[in-house]
Amino acid sequence: MRITKLGHACVRIEHDGVVVVVDPGVFTDPGAADGATAVLVTHEHPDHWTADHLRSTDAPIWTTHAVADVLAVEAPDLAERVRRITPGETFDAGLLVTAVGELHAVIHEEIPRIHNSGFLLDVGGRRIYHPGDALTLPGSEVDLLCAPVSAPWLKASEAIDFARAVGAPRNLAIHDRVYSEAGLGIVDGHMARFLDPAGQSYARIADGTDLEL
Repeated sequence: MRITKLGHACVRIEHDGVVVVVDPGVFTDPGAADGATAVLVTHEHPDHWTADHLRSTDAPIWTTHAVADVLAVEAPDLAERVRRITPGETFDAGLLVTAVGELHAVIHEEIPRIHNSGFLLDVGGRRIYHPGDALTLPGSEVDLLCAPVSAPWLKASEAIDFARAVGAPRNLAIHDRVYSEAGLGIVDGHMARFLDPAGQSYARIADGTDLEL
């Protein structure tokens, strides 16, 4: 298995000829979805998908009904490749994937919440969880958490508590383009300070590099 951190919230997971790309958005460099056999999109915000990324592959696109509706209007040429998912559904995207949760985290109480689906992937018996823009627990044990670390909807304390609640032994930082490098360094220190004593490793790696598993 190979997992590559790409721009912002995007990760690329490769296993036995299957290439699943999650959330290739506006902060993700071109080419992220090249060669993908499946693309997963958690929600409709542009930092999690762009039509150009989705057009760079012929792979099916698994996403929420809300994103599918947006694509039908903004990128109708992609509509025939869209597969609509529902909360709690398990589907075969080359890897078994379970849709987790239904709503985006609260940005402000006066901003309506949109739909969001996290994805729990079974990769050769190891379980990887990408929550999208939410702090919804996966409901089962996880080997690797793609852990959001910076967002308008997220405090450092919430990022720490979410990672501790998930309890994954490995944690890979994602959603990391909102803070400066200095700000991310502060968050890195706090994440490690609280996760290391619990036996949970934490890593924030450069875009385009792999996490050793």
